This record gives sequence, structure tokens and C-alpha cells, in this order.
Amino acid sequence: MCHGCNRRQFLESAALGGMLAAGSALVAAGEPDRLAKPAPAAPQGPVTIHKLYVGFAGTAWPKPEFDVKAEVARFEAALALAEKKLGNVRLVGGEIVQTPAQAAAAVARVKQADGVLLVHLSLGTGHLMQQIVEAGRPTVIFSQPFSGHEWMFVPAWQKAGKKVVLLATSDYGDLARGLALLRVPGLMQRTRLILIGHAAGTPAAQSAEQVRKRLGTEVVRIGVDRMVQVHKAVDAKAAQAEADRWIREAKKVVEPTPAEILKSARTYLVMKRLLEEERAQAITIQCLGGMPIDVLGYPCLGFTRLNDEGLVGACEADMDSTLTMLAFGYAFGLPGFITDPLFDTAKNAVIHAHCCSPTKMDGPASKSCPYLIRTHRDDNRGASLEVEMRVGQAITCAKLANLDTMLISTGKIIELTDFDDRGCRTQITTEVANARQMLDRWGAGVLGTDMMTLLHRVVFYGDHVQAMRHLAVLMGWKVVEEA
Repeated sequence: MCHGCNRRQFLESAALGGMLAAGSALVAAGEPDRLAKPAPAAPQGPVTIHKLYVGFAGTAWPKPEFDVKAEVARFEAALALAEKKLGNVRLVGGEIVQTPAQAAAAVARVKQADGVLLVHLSLGTGHLMQQIVEAGRPTVIFSQPFSGHEWMFVPAWQKAGKKVVLLATSDYGDLARGLALLRVPGLMQRTRLILIGHAAGTPAAQSAEQVRKRLGTEVVRIGVDRMVQVHKAVDAKAAQAEADRWIREAKKVVEPTPAEILKSARTYLVMKRLLEEERAQAITIQCLGGMPIDVLGYPCLGFTRLNDEGLVGACEADMDSTLTMLAFGYAFGLPGFITDPLFDTAKNAVIHAHCCSPTKMDGPASKSCPYLIRTHRDDNRGASLEVEMRVGQAITCAKLANLDTMLISTGKIIELTDFDDRGCRTQITTEVANARQMLDRWGAGVLGTDMMTLLHRVVFYGDHVQAMRHLAVLMGWKVVEEA
């Protein structure tokens, strides 16, 4: 154990040793535009989702004179708009299933898709729906009121291990939200993730083989020497333009010199080049103790820019947090803020702090939060950001552990922490349901004893707990609430 050392020295020593109204109506009011171009930037090729309609006329519900074709036409119009809005989803199929033979034929086709959207139209269809669910593909069932009572069977199918989610709602906007969740398994399978340095996190997440086996994501290992080589070859004018942009858009530059900011700007361009060359959507680096800071500077500014652009840049080679950011980005179009949480039970709060944060917390198309350019607080070197997030904003705090358990909680930003300029530069104080209980439950017994793995969480704007419960079913994860 490293007694009397700061956090950086400790880590270095450890390291080195939906949106739509019914029919042809407009996009539902208030639905965020981020779903149009989800973060992170989509891998090659869209996700294919097979749509099916299950129902017939002549039943008591919705009504005996129910017009199946007219109902399907309304859904088709809404789904066409959703497909266009989402951008990286390709809808296929559209068959009306009314017999076991038709269901069997549909099952053969849906096995070629990444997921299934099943629209429940009428009573008396449970056996048909079950045939489709038994195909084993990630499935979302949309069941508006008075379509029938088949919603009751879904919990039993889930208990049997089927990746099926029920959206029992009159809101056609949930069609697009359901599609957004359905795309996540397919996008994760198409994702390439660059790892530079030694992987950190839970044992399963550190294993490239396990990541590929469980999520389909390919981990690409790159040596830091390649970073240095690319850094030397970066176009000087492009690097200066990037540095000038950081300075121009900042509220203030506090400690770093222009030369230090330029060094970090070059490192952003290095990471961007590596992502392009490797056709990757995420990069994580062993930045504490694993890269030559005197040559490359800290990658904090570069991580921020990547996250603002809809990619994933994650610090400290934290594989759990990187994968969490990918999943949330694909599902909700949001970047994540990796944090070192700490508790203030006097305020019933968790303080989230780190030296690397996105500025576009509402998504790539949103306005940037104000920020100051500061040094990296652990050693007062390099360049990082002090980002001023939105007070009053609801947040979700999450971490995918061991590739199979999503730790999650919610809170609300009540202040930008101001405590004698201590700790990492970007800080938010978040009120939670029960800080004392959350402290007692921290890690839920699934994170082992490694400090960074126990510590890190990722903060996202918005309350996504229910949606994450749905996504967990589609991904085969467990959800554990820490609060």
C-alpha cells in the first residue's frame, strides 16, 4: 500500500506494479433531437430491426369491427418517421401475423435481424407472440391500451430468460424510444474500442476475449509508442487551430500556458486519427502512469472533445466506464462524465468530481456548458477543464460491472461544489434519495477491492433508470440500484 502518497502517485504505483404522435402526426413535443444522431458515432452499417404486427379483427378487444389494415397503416407512418429520425436503424418486415404458420415463417426471418419490434394489435394473440419471442432475438413489444390482455405474459417470458421488453403505453413516442434501446445490442456488436496501456476495471471487462464474447465489442490494443509517433506527425496548423478554439471558447484560462494547451490539442488530434485509422468508436488510455505526460500532455481536453462529438474518450483505461458510456450513448445520445464520487451526508448528497468532463452534456447537438481551462489538479500540470454543469438537472449515475451488472442511481445537481479548491477540477453536488444508505451499499458487492474500480461511476443528464431496466433485459444484464 502507498502510505502518504497522493491519488495520482497511488494510481501510478499501482499501474506500474421514442418521439412520434399517432399516424402521420408530428414528432411528439419535447422529445430531444439527440435521438436523431445518437452518441457515440454509429459503427459501420445500420442496425436491422424486424417489425411485426400481431392481431386480427372480430375479437372483443379492441372491438369486433377493428380494422387491422388501417391500424397497421397508422403505425407504418409513425415508424417511418422514427426510422428517419433515428438514422442508424433500418426497419424491415412489416408482416401481419394471424396464424401459427405465419408466426413460424416470421420466426425464420427475424433470426436474421438485430432485434424485433412486435406491435400487439388485438386479443387472442398470446400464443403467436410467444412463438416470436421464443426466437430469442432482443424484442420490444408495443401494446397500446385496449389491444388485449397479453401484456400479462411478458413477466413470465422474462423470467424464462427471454430478452423481451413490454411498452404498455398510449404514447407513440415510445415507439422511437423502444427502437433506440433495440439498436444497442447490435451497435455494441459492431463497435471497436481502442485500449492504450494496461486495462483497468472488473476482471471480465479487462479481458478482450470476454468483452467480445459477451457484448460483441472488439478491443483493439495500441502501444503508447504509436501515440507518440502520430503526435510528432500532427499538422501544426491544425493543432494550433484546435488550441485557439479551446482558448477562444473558454470563460477563462487560469493556470495552463498556451504551449500546454497546444500540446493537449495535438493529443486530441492524435486520438481522433487513431479512431479513424482503426474504425473505432471509443478510446481509453492508461493516462495516469501509462503515458509520457511531458511529451503528450494529459488527454483530458481530447477526451472532452471526443465525447462532445459523439464518440467516447475515457480516462485511466477504465473498461467498465468506457463500456457504460458506449451503452448510454447508443441508447440515449448522451455523453458521460466519469467521476470520483465522494459523500456529504450533511447535505444528503454525493459529490462527483474529475478533471475530464464533456461540455455538451445534453448531446452532440447541444450547447456547451461554460468552462475554465485549468491544470490537472492531482499535480497542477497540463491542461484540463472545470466544466460548469446545470444546477437543478436530474442525473443518472451508472456503471456496468463485470459485463453483466448495471449499478445505477439517480440524483439532482444542487450546486457546483466549492470547497477550498480541493479535488478534481469539475465538481457537482448531487442530492440523492438516501446518501447514508447509498454509502453503505456502495458497489453492491460486485466490484472487488481495487480502488479505481470501486470508485469510478459515470454521470449522465436525465433520469434513465426505467429505460435502463428495459435495456438490461435486452442485453441480458442485471440492474442493481445503489441508492
